[in-house]
Amino acid sequence: MIGGMFEQNMLDLNPSSDQNSQVLEKFYDVRKLQKTLKAAGFQLTSEADEISSGPASIMLTDPDGNPILIDQHI
Repeated sequence: MIGGMFEQNMLDLNPSSDQNSQVLEKFYDVRKLQKTLKAAGFQLTSEADEISSGPASIMLTDPDGNPILIDQHI
């Protein structure tokens, strides 16, 4: 690892921004995504506080062991 924050490859998704990092007017809150993923049987390695609002993140791991971070900035 050279100058990175994480030890391996990671997919980082931001549900509140588009591909140019512009804030979207409408988006699925990360807490709603969390509920949907958990209801579908996914195991999360990190969860957002469901009674909070604003910035939050969740994390899960793909079948190859790569972390997936869903990181909402607003």
